[in-house]
Amino acid sequence: MNRLRSYLQRSDHRLVALIGALAAFGTYSCMYAFRKPFTAATFDELEWLGIDYKIWLIFAQTVGYTLSKFYGIKFIAERGQSGRARLILLLIGVSWLALLLFPLVTRPFNIFFLLINGFPLGMVWGLVFSYLEGRRTTEFMGAFLGVSFIFSSGLVKTVGAELMLNFGVSAWWMPFFTGLVFVLPLLIFVWLLDQIPAPSQSDIDSRNKREAMSRVERKSFFKQYASGILMLVIAYVFLTLLRDVRDNFVSNIWAEQGYGEQPGIFTQTEIPISLAVLVIICLLVFVKDNLKALMYNHLLIGLGFIIIFIGTYLFSRMQIGALPWMIMVGFGLYLAYVPFNCVIFDRFMSAFKHKGNAGFLMYLADSFGYLGSMGFLFYKELAGFGEMSWTLFFQNSLLVVSVFGLVITVAAAIYFKRKHHSKSIETRQLILN
Repeated sequence: MNRLRSYLQRSDHRLVALIGALAAFGTYSCMYAFRKPFTAATFDELEWLGIDYKIWLIFAQTVGYTLSKFYGIKFIAERGQSGRARLILLLIGVSWLALLLFPLVTRPFNIFFLLINGFPLGMVWGLVFSYLEGRRTTEFMGAFLGVSFIFSSGLVKTVGAELMLNFGVSAWWMPFFTGLVFVLPLLIFVWLLDQIPAPSQSDIDSRNKREAMSRVERKSFFKQYASGILMLVIAYVFLTLLRDVRDNFVSNIWAEQGYGEQPGIFTQTEIPISLAVLVIICLLVFVKDNLKALMYNHLLIGLGFIIIFIGTYLFSRMQIGALPWMIMVGFGLYLAYVPFNCVIFDRFMSAFKHKGNAGFLMYLADSFGYLGSMGFLFYKELAGFGEMSWTLFFQNSLLVVSVFGLVITVAAAIYFKRKHHSKSIETRQLILN
């Protein structure tokens, strides 16, 4: 079992990157089979307390996921590297058990098990990314990790829809059986991920050593860059709102657009988006200067907001149809969203020469992102938009949020550029003195 790890320790870093990319992509793709398949069902005409039942299910899972992200700020920042693979499997196993209990418990009490399902899954990303960060090839491996949830989101919905349409599985049992399909691949990919050797000395020289951060260290770090971090968090909250609406209610939107009986539509849109984003993010590995790479990440995020606005404006004017609109919006969303999940915070740590782990910043952004997503979900239902179609609500949200997101992203880029310049001046003065 240790032969592969020993071989990789002696191998070229490019082979390590390839294995790491494959393992991270596979592990997180399989995790999604335990998180997102229930969204392939519409749960039509089911309500509780006057609110759509699917809203309750998504809200409950998002509550669990959000609580996990807040807990993960401390957990991921302070956690070492031992026992990560076992912990990943344990967390996913608990979430799968919740999916087993979901159809066995009567409504509305089964809503609670979606909350239980969400909490352990929220920590999986940080554990997987801890294998990848702080390396010369982090962008390459991180890009595969980042696009895994684009690809897998469509894949697990397709599997879930196929189970319901062609195998007679009910919407209540479908999430559990979708997870069952992915158990064996999950075990293989987690084992493969755990064979990845620690960053080499060349990796450390290029990206700094990554270490656990105590509470005092996290507090001090945040104070130094509070304005810039807050702007990035706000931009990420905007992206999370849009991404979650698209991800959770895409089946409803497709049904409204006449694609309800085409389960393959999920992968038809997500695969080209995954490939395009993957290629673009991977190219960042060739940017050796960490500050330049940080600025390029801001550029990609800004371009993502622009693409979202253009695609939605054309759709609202009926100049393009639903399929190209959803592809454009998906591409723009993930072009902006993926850098937050795999590279921008890693490059931030490297550009400003901090040894803390990037997972801390990711979980800080994620916690508020999902908190905003929960509020946004109920805003539609409780602020007079409950009867509005998901297509129209999503369309209007995209137009407004993309403009504000672009402005904040530009402001964040200016802030970090100036901050890096001032720190460089301070460093030179210290050397001279």
